[in-house]
Amino acid sequence: MTNKKKTAKESFTTMTELVLPNDTNGLNGLMGGRLLYWMDIVAAIAAQKHSNSLVVTASVDNVSFSHPIKIGNVVMLKAKVTRAFNTSMEVHIEVQAEDIPNQKVIESHRAFFTMVAVNLKGKKVKVPELIPETENEQILFDSALRRRQLRLVLAGRMRTDEAKELRSIFDEPYRPKYSND
Repeated sequence: MTNKKKTAKESFTTMTELVLPNDTNGLNGLMGGRLLYWMDIVAAIAAQKHSNSLVVTASVDNVSFSHPIKIGNVVMLKAKVTRAFNTSMEVHIEVQAEDIPNQKVIESHRAFFTMVAVNLKGKKVKVPELIPETENEQILFDSALRRRQLRLVLAGRMRTDEAKELRSIFDEPYRPKYSND
């Protein structure tokens, strides 16, 4: 690993798959497990591009299954690293499904995967820092720390009082805002 800083666009990866009968459930929809498999592959490729090393999946956050994907659809997966920590990287994945005969494209799924860089012996290795370039990349970069702390708290690897970025969520009582306030 080099200490060279990298941009999100250097990790940008696209992958295209055709939904075939073997990929579907009894309703002719893409099985969730097959989609997660494809998402894991595209996340790994993006993380490898950023880290120049092998990677393993550490976590998968809240995959949003917004719209079903049907047999015959073309699935386009787009991934890029949103932030690099010491040895881990957060990868954002967007999935689109295209119904070519009907000329329809839908945004079907989104997720964040955390990938960890490792050497050939499976030992963690440091990854390059990520430099956001666009406004959207900066938003994803800034919010990645909160998502990371939430993952660590939920996994029992960080106490809520240590999660400085999340402190307001845990410490402030919920007070709904009304239009007359």
